[in-house]
Amino acid sequence: MELIFLSGKYRGDVEANISHAERVAKVLWQQGYAVICPHLNTARFDSICPDDVWLTGYLEMLSRCDSIFMLTEWENSEGAKAELELAQKLGMKVYYE
Repeated sequence: MELIFLSGKYRGDVEANISHAERVAKVLWQQGYAVICPHLNTARFDSICPDDVWLTGYLEMLSRCDSIFMLTEWENSEGAKAELELAQKLGMKVYYE
């Protein structure tokens, strides 16, 4: 089973972004992927840790994946850009919504 990391915008309309990621994660699970969905993993954890803690942790999780799935508007997220950069550096498959 391919392990895929879901990457996209979190900030802004947080609830809408979480809901969007959740919908996509469900579809990917139904398609046979094992999905890491950061939006759900640390939903509403804002301000309990500095931002770099989240990014460092998620880059570590991503490094163990087979592929990355970029949600729409990923270009508006510094974290998503860093995740895509790492995925490309590691030679992962990249999927775009």
